[in-house]
Amino acid sequence: MTISSANDTSEGIRALEKIAPIEAVLFDIDGTLCDSDPLHYDAFRVMLQEIGFNGGVPITEEYFIRNIAGKHNDDIAAILFPNDVQRGLKFTEDKEAMFRRIAKDKLEPIKGLRKLTAWIENHGLKRAAVSNAPRPNAELMLSVLGLSDFFHAVILGSECTRAKPAPDPYLKALEVLKVSKEHTCVFEDSVSGIQAGVAAGMPTIGLTTRNPSDLLMQAKPSFLIKDYEDPKLWAALDELDKSF
Repeated sequence: MTISSANDTSEGIRALEKIAPIEAVLFDIDGTLCDSDPLHYDAFRVMLQEIGFNGGVPITEEYFIRNIAGKHNDDIAAILFPNDVQRGLKFTEDKEAMFRRIAKDKLEPIKGLRKLTAWIENHGLKRAAVSNAPRPNAELMLSVLGLSDFFHAVILGSECTRAKPAPDPYLKALEVLKVSKEHTCVFEDSVSGIQAGVAAGMPTIGLTTRNPSDLLMQAKPSFLIKDYEDPKLWAALDELDKSF
């Protein structure tokens, strides 16, 4: 890590410390609670190739990261099928069904997630899952991960006026939980998700689950972590502990 990036991380950690006393924690789901992007990528790659998208040449992981990952299906449909968005919407519905068939047997929590959820429960914090995923996907993933009863609310982009990268889903989560943005933080793994958390006025911690660090930093997260065992995260949480 360069000196400048180390300083940036220190500033980001201090930004998280400023939310003390912490009231709530908000999580994205895909790529943030579980490493689900490879399953989404496989489903898109196979199904797009079957219909001859891109001349039948499979999409690359880089294309997936830059054009699909973290985005709402309405936006994905417009990107993939700009001349026939209705076809795109039907395609994304079929793809989500394929994802659910795959995901129920293959999802694993991000490393250290159980440690963090235990910390959150022990401190009596409110929590919500905030996702651009369709509700059947969100509920399936939370169930497979054993987190259906952990969250006090599940907020979806499709059920807000605007999905991520707009701040609406995170602002709705604050309203539902009856907490302040000054005492709440966000965990995200995508550019659009980080943009949403930052736009909602909360310190947003980015996970480098699959998306490149340089791409995520363009969305201005407070700092990046590899997973929930990252020492940077626990250094910040240790400081927050002093406020209890």
